Parts: sequence; structure tokens; C-alpha cells
Amino acid sequence: MINVLIIDDDAMVAELNRRYVAQISGFQCCATAATLERAKELIFNGDMQIDLILLDIYLQKESGLDLLPLLHASGCKSDVIVISSAADAATIRDSLHYGVADYLIKPFQAARFTEALTGWLKKKKTIEKQQYFEQSELDRLIHGSAAGEQESRRLPKGLTPQTLRTLCQWIDAHQDYEFSTDELANAVNISRVSCRKYLIWLVNCHILFTSIHYGVTGRPVYRYSVQAEHYSLLKRYCQ
Repeated sequence: MINVLIIDDDAMVAELNRRYVAQISGFQCCATAATLERAKELIFNGDMQIDLILLDIYLQKESGLDLLPLLHASGCKSDVIVISSAADAATIRDSLHYGVADYLIKPFQAARFTEALTGWLKKKKTIEKQQYFEQSELDRLIHGSAAGEQESRRLPKGLTPQTLRTLCQWIDAHQDYEFSTDELANAVNISRVSCRKYLIWLVNCHILFTSIHYGVTGRPVYRYSVQAEHYSLLKRYCQ
């Protein structure tokens, strides 16, 4: 269970956020704090493990921003999501400087709240279970997609998402098999010429690897296989 500390001096807002947290599977509000002094007691002297802090900036006679350098200097492992009406660039810049996981501007939609917490948890789990990252994996972790992935998803003229999905689903079902253009074209019932266009595009996207085989007649046969490091992208096109 993920323990969440809510820091907000408005009791009604703190209670509302507590209810939001309770509605998200795997999360629970372990405590609330109306002042930074109380928050520091819970974080640094409390018995409970705090995984995530929901921090308001505008507190009575103090700023939530003052907590961020203390967390950083102490090596505190709790992550922070700012939830505040502060929308000025300076506050946002300072918050990002200290590595907040997300920033929600009040008032916000409940869906955005859920997205912030579940998105944070997904990144946390990915980092904890994986020791090393490929660049594409890190891009997807930080930006939500690998660099150039959105561009690669734009099909050239003449290619359709529906046919691409059909081809990718067959390839996914035979991912350990090295296949030819004819085999794929016959399997999904499209012309060889059309199939070849899709295969060239998938190769250019680095989803497929091409190898050349020479038969008895000497005529080369191109065979294709999935590049394991880009298998996740193939799966996207299956959807």
C-alpha cells in the first residue's frame, strides 16, 4: 500500500484530497498536516513510511516551497506532487528544480488527480524493477513515448492503420518465426506488393530486422523477424 501525506492548511481541501486518494486502488492517506512544522515531524520523526507527499504551496504564513530543499538535503526518499493554486512561473520553476513528480493547479479535475498518482506509481515501479535502461525505454519513462515514436506512427500515404494492425497482430503471434513477404501476404490475404510496402515501413521504424537468403536459383529471398528491443512498439500497432 502506498502511504500518502497530505499537506494543506485548508481542512476541507485536505479532506477532499484524502477522499480522492482513498478512491485510487493501492493508495491510502496515512496522515494530514496543516503546517510545515507538523509535516516535518511526520516526515523526519514519524514511525510511518511516507511514499508520496501532496504539497500545497500557499500555507498560512509559510510556503510549501520551503519544504522542498529540506527534503532534498536530508536525502528523503518521499516523492512530491504539488497541488496548489500557485500558477506563477517562478513557483513552478522552483518546484521543478527540486524534482517534484507532478504539479496540479487548483481547481483540478478528479481524473487529473488520479492520473498524477497512478502515473507516478507506474514510473516508480518501472525504475525499481529495472536495473538498466535503453534510451528508448528512458524516453518513454520520462516523456511518455520514445523519441521519434510519434513520428513513426504517422503512416505514409497509401498505408492504413487497419491493415497495419492486421499485419502486426500476425507478426506478434509469430514473433519467434522468421517470415517472408509471400508468407505474410498470404496469411493476411493482401497483395505481395502492398505487403512489401508495410514491411519496408516497419523495417525503417526498426521494428523488423531483414535478412537475405539465397535459394537454389540464386534469387534472394528477404525474411523478416522482430527486433526484440522494439517489441513494445510492435505491440502498440497491434491495438
